[in-house]
Amino acid sequence: MAVSSAPQPDEDEQAPPSRPVQHEATLWQDDGWTARIIKNEDDDGWAVEMTREGELEPALVGPWTMGRDKKNPKPLDTHAFAVLVKAANEVRARHLQQLHAQLHRSVTVETGDTRVRVDLDIEPDEDDPHAMLTVHHASGAVRTRVEASFKLTTESARRWLSGQLRSQAG
Repeated sequence: MAVSSAPQPDEDEQAPPSRPVQHEATLWQDDGWTARIIKNEDDDGWAVEMTREGELEPALVGPWTMGRDKKNPKPLDTHAFAVLVKAANEVRARHLQQLHAQLHRSVTVETGDTRVRVDLDIEPDEDDPHAMLTVHHASGAVRTRVEASFKLTTESARRWLSGQLRSQAG
């Protein structure tokens, strides 16, 4: 048995583990995604689920084509996997846009002869849910903590700017 004299890297210096690559008829793992063909619970057919590496829930679940025998699923292949990855990325992007829209609001308010933009960013923290109200004006921006339930409208922003709502801050 030969013994290597080459120095071994410290644990801190080792490269991160490579992502698993697996190409089977009903399970593909590649490029940070897992495609798994599953039995469709709603009928006699098959479905495919696409799950992003590190996430617990699939980003996409959809029907899958039956094979030639009309009993088993059609096997996954390179082209099908690429199409599924593209579709799953689009679904994730739409989900993130929707989440951003739910957690971020912005209005513009006329104050005298100037326009002021007011942003509300909700922090859905389980232990400390809150929101940050940011007023953008010509001389900069001012951030204030408010309740996560604060409803930002043009009228509530006007009241806030006039000082009527300042006592409700965080």
